[in-house]
Amino acid sequence: MVIERQRGRYIGRNKSTAYQDLVWTVATAADTQLNIAEQTQQTLATIEQNLAELGSDKTRIVSAQVYISDMKDKPVMDQLWCDWLGDDPQHWPQRACVGVALEGDVLIEITVTAVRKQH
Repeated sequence: MVIERQRGRYIGRNKSTAYQDLVWTVATAADTQLNIAEQTQQTLATIEQNLAELGSDKTRIVSAQVYISDMKDKPVMDQLWCDWLGDDPQHWPQRACVGVALEGDVLIEITVTAVRKQH
């Protein structure tokens, strides 16, 4: 079996990896001068794009970890997360949210594991 890797912009790590039916990806906002709402929207859009590149989508996420720099921003992120996922509980993954010190002006980082679509 081959491990597929999608190159990111940073040395020493890839933005996405897939093995058999599983996909792992991570994202932050491209523009770190934005507020938490805008960074969350950019990050979710990147997650969606990364998943599509490896044959998955947001409805197939099974696990997610959200890292935010200020837990006071969690309600804003939660609302955007729920809007992004939609109303169907069958598409909601297991998720954890942790307050952490992120690099520079990064306010949010999200990593997910998803299942690929059946061919």
